[in-house]
Amino acid sequence: MPPAPDRPAPGPAVPPTPPPPTDAAPFTQRPADPQPALAPPGTPAPDAPPEAVPPAPDRPPVPGAPAAAAAPSGPAAPEPSDARPGADVDPRTLQAREVGLTTGSRPVYVDHVGSGPPTYDPEPTALPPADPDDLGDLVADTVLDGARYGACTLRAVSLRGDSARYRGEPRRDALLTARFGVGEQALVLVAMATGGRATPGAHRAAAEACRWIAQAVGRSHARLAEDIRGARRGELKSGLHRLTDRSLGRLRASAVEQGLDPDEYTASLRCLLLPADPRCRTRVFFGVGTGGLFRLRGGEWQDIEPRVAESAGAPVVGFGSLPHETPEGDRLTMDLGIATPPSPYEPAPAPPRAPFRFRASVAREGDVLLLCTPGLADPLRGEEQLADHLAARWRTGEPPGLAAYLADAQVRVKGYADDRTAAAVWEA
Repeated sequence: MPPAPDRPAPGPAVPPTPPPPTDAAPFTQRPADPQPALAPPGTPAPDAPPEAVPPAPDRPPVPGAPAAAAAPSGPAAPEPSDARPGADVDPRTLQAREVGLTTGSRPVYVDHVGSGPPTYDPEPTALPPADPDDLGDLVADTVLDGARYGACTLRAVSLRGDSARYRGEPRRDALLTARFGVGEQALVLVAMATGGRATPGAHRAAAEACRWIAQAVGRSHARLAEDIRGARRGELKSGLHRLTDRSLGRLRASAVEQGLDPDEYTASLRCLLLPADPRCRTRVFFGVGTGGLFRLRGGEWQDIEPRVAESAGAPVVGFGSLPHETPEGDRLTMDLGIATPPSPYEPAPAPPRAPFRFRASVAREGDVLLLCTPGLADPLRGEEQLADHLAARWRTGEPPGLAAYLADAQVRVKGYADDRTAAAVWEA
């Protein structure tokens, strides 16, 4: 059998060229903000290691072929820049990479932002004490809800703060989401309340405040929805103010019935009304007490919480331009057709004197409206990194799923350990 013709010896295995580094930082900064959210501009991501190349199988040497050059014994590519001591990388960027999770086009998720980790553990520690004869009084650590109606997608969450989790105290925040009516005539209500600090039964007061206002809105939802679609701003403000006072008055009456101090058995109350009609972009906020109302528009946060002196809200183009009453003179929601129920206490306990807050505005495509209790409003106003993080997470235009929204809402900041309740609305 004739010998096989000489073949050139195979050359050494050459690893593929690694992809060039990119400038993708874990958080993107707001367009108008010259300061970076986490990594300084131009900081490249660590070089990606080359793809693993399996070694060439051993072959006998071919006569007459030159000897193959010996492969270098060192690594094929330099170590990632964040693994080398003294690398010029922002430590907060490393923190994001260590605890973060890539979610497609969204920036990574982090456990906390700010100067350092919070004092308390990131997960629940102690359960609140339970009464075997009153198990209905127990409050879950976290409540999560969501829906999609008309032109908006709703995400809502209420979770116990780090301090309450550590001490085994119940969540003082309450959250209620409800739909009244069907089809395009339906009206979605989001109500959240916060009971008084260091007050026995604060969680019950918050839950009752949400329940009373939901009953009042539900009984008058048809007229409320009609006034929202008709842009009757004055009637909405007057009617919702009356309903809020009446609901908080019932809360004070409940305190007297339980033998509690009405000035302590109370709660702040903040609500959002969303019509299911896709042609109506009006969003109505009303309530009593502190918290936050924010709007993410064009990638920038706007604090639109109505000030006490301007509790009616600033004028909005396209809203409130209709007459305050119909041609027949009907002022639709001035008293909403609800008779004041008789009180078993004479005189009936008056509602608290906290100022009523109201704002009605027209949403734009791509807006994100955020309503929250002080547990989230305070760190949003006090820690710029948290505002930048949520803006980067939510300005992609696609609403997050429930699990992703929960992860966003519980990003912690050192020094802020109260309960958090937040409802966000994405406009299609």
